[in-house]
Amino acid sequence: MTVTDLMEDRVLLDGVLMKCNQDKSKARTDADCLNARIAIGRLASQHDDSADEAKRNEAFERSREQLRSAQEKLRQEQQAKTKVDVYHLPLVPVEQPPPSSSETAPAPTSVPTSAPTTAPTPPVDARPPIVSQSNP
Repeated sequence: MTVTDLMEDRVLLDGVLMKCNQDKSKARTDADCLNARIAIGRLASQHDDSADEAKRNEAFERSREQLRSAQEKLRQEQQAKTKVDVYHLPLVPVEQPPPSSSETAPAPTSVPTSAPTTAPTPPVDARPPIVSQSNP
């Protein structure tokens, strides 16, 4: 039996190891016992390699998560620096628009003695007019 045969068939490997453990004098010289010990050593090293790989993957995931959280924190800090707080902006005075041409027209110099030609202006109400609209 070859080492690879014993590594692939664990039941056969256990049987060979039990036979070798029963007859100690034969275990040192028998080719099957030597191959079984080599197969056990290779299987153990594969198991150790897979355990080491799992530990490396776990460490990688931890470091990747730490990097992500650090990048997220940095992004939030940069966003906070560029964010504008409207409640702390300086006040800018509002400029009055230039007067229109109708407001700058000169007042008439002569006042007619007869009845006024324009209707009197209604009192200015502080509330805007209510406009209703219906959908046809």
